Amino acid sequence: MQAGVIAVQGDVAEHAAAVRNAAAAHDEPVDVVEIREAGLVPDCNVLLVPGGESTTISRLLHREGIAAEIRDHVAADKPVLATCAGLIVCARDAKDDRVDPLGLVDISVDRNAFGRQKDSFEAGLSVNGLVDPFHAVFIRAPLIDDIGPDVETLATVDGRPVAVRDGPVLATAFHPELTDDPRIHDLAFFPKREVVA
Repeated sequence: MQAGVIAVQGDVAEHAAAVRNAAAAHDEPVDVVEIREAGLVPDCNVLLVPGGESTTISRLLHREGIAAEIRDHVAADKPVLATCAGLIVCARDAKDDRVDPLGLVDISVDRNAFGRQKDSFEAGLSVNGLVDPFHAVFIRAPLIDDIGPDVETLATVDGRPVAVRDGPVLATAFHPELTDDPRIHDLAFFPKREVVA
């Protein structure tokens, strides 16, 4: 399996480690590629769109020609995991003119709705598809404030969606790569073969 981590900005090394851990749990060999330019996405079986700064990520994806390749990847029904800013970039509507979203997940997003850096928090989440709660880290997290009819809500905080799946794309408002638990990456890329933590 070749896993591509969009590496124009964000938690690249952490996602690379998490996808290696998830693959190892299934004895699946994985080659992780950091993507900063066009031409690499078509060779990837799975993609990760990390957190970071959504306006910067969006601008660089379009400037480097990577955005169209990500859309083609999803059109081919290949899995994507998008986290925090990655969720914003993959949304239908980022509600911010500085972000040119990819429209891969039928949601609208309120950026930084959970507050600023000082309002970061952690929570144990019940996640559809996982047996035990997942310890989630929220840092300047976006709020999913509207979801389309075909989007599955996987987890909520105070009744608000924080993890969703739309076709091959799993998107979270939190940072699963900042824990030692690879189960969100597992759920994104090996959904029928869960490993209990």
